[in-house]
Amino acid sequence: MPETAFATVGDNCIDRYLPPVDDCLVGGNAVNVAVQLARLGCPVDYLGAVGADVGGAAVCTALLANGVGTGRLRQMPGEATARTDIETLPDGDRRFVFESFGACAAYRPDAADLQFLARKRYVHIGWLRGAAVLRQGLQATEVVVSQDLTVNNGFLELDPAGLDIAFGSATPEAGEAESERFLAHGARLAVVTLGAAGSLANDGRQLLRIGAVPTAVEDTTGAGDAFIAGFLDAHAKGLNVKDCLLRGAQLGAAACRHRGGFPQAPLQPFVHDVHAGSERVLEPD
Repeated sequence: MPETAFATVGDNCIDRYLPPVDDCLVGGNAVNVAVQLARLGCPVDYLGAVGADVGGAAVCTALLANGVGTGRLRQMPGEATARTDIETLPDGDRRFVFESFGACAAYRPDAADLQFLARKRYVHIGWLRGAAVLRQGLQATEVVVSQDLTVNNGFLELDPAGLDIAFGSATPEAGEAESERFLAHGARLAVVTLGAAGSLANDGRQLLRIGAVPTAVEDTTGAGDAFIAGFLDAHAKGLNVKDCLLRGAQLGAAACRHRGGFPQAPLQPFVHDVHAGSERVLEPD
């Protein structure tokens, strides 16, 4: 039987908050979910890649400080650690204006990583090129595989086929249709966050909705990642789906009360190298 433990696979980055905030924090879906799980007392390992630079050192330090296993974190000297530039809006919401994927774009789990993950009880996939291959590699195991389909940007990476839990986000009007799409493409359970309207879960037999937990908002970055961690922790403890949604909502609300995906001291602002072909400037909404 697999051990009752978690692993997250995929993205990490330095979130660079543009002026007037002008802070740098460690982030990325897979890192944020791992840290939030560890803060809940769950044994968890993170698998991904960083550059041999100050950003990569910051990612490793943050993971270790929060009790996340880093034994399979790779350093790629020829790549920069990923970076996201964030504009903070007056209501505390944020807009991503630039992304450099760096070492994350070059990272692929290898055969030894797959063997390691196959011994876990839960594996959560964040932004990962090659996510489809990883899902296929875990299909014959007893691992509960989840993925945030909102953060990936390739057709194959967005395919819900084979997922035990497909996470996504949508407007309140589109949430139910999004959950149906996940199920139609092979997910066993679809969980969709709806911003201030709450969240829903759909397993094809029943559709459950809960409202958002009211909270003051400092920054919404990482709130969805915290929601995922809360949901997965509750799911692993055998709670019913509605209680899993509630636990996710509570953790997501708590994440809105601090800047970044988890509580941490800001890094000194810095800019690192960007490699052509691995970044994108995001257009305004």
